[in-house]
Amino acid sequence: MIKGVFIENTPLVKVVVAWGRSVQTHSVILDTGFTGDLQVTPMIAKELGLKVRGVTNVRLAHGKIIQVPTALAIAAMEGSINYIQVLIAENMPLVGISFLSKFGYRAQVDCKYKTVALEKAI
Repeated sequence: MIKGVFIENTPLVKVVVAWGRSVQTHSVILDTGFTGDLQVTPMIAKELGLKVRGVTNVRLAHGKIIQVPTALAIAAMEGSINYIQVLIAENMPLVGISFLSKFGYRAQVDCKYKTVALEKAI
């Protein structure tokens, strides 16, 4: 099980992301409304040495559609490794539903007691 934290009203979890010889661990927002894998800032993408491989349309929470560069990376969680699609945007780093699905995790978020846990789905 991976435990996260709440900072104010925002649930955060740690993810390990790698590309080439660069490996980084980041605290990212667990966003259940984000259907993608991972979103990072341009600075994080540059530090990892990610190469933009395309552009995808993304619908924001308020309905606007924008184009966002995408890259390929490797992520690790509790000994499992998967390729993931990374969106590169100026917003806060996010981890989404597709990421959790690739690793077979379910998220348990308790807003009342401010707890976050990712555990393997049975």
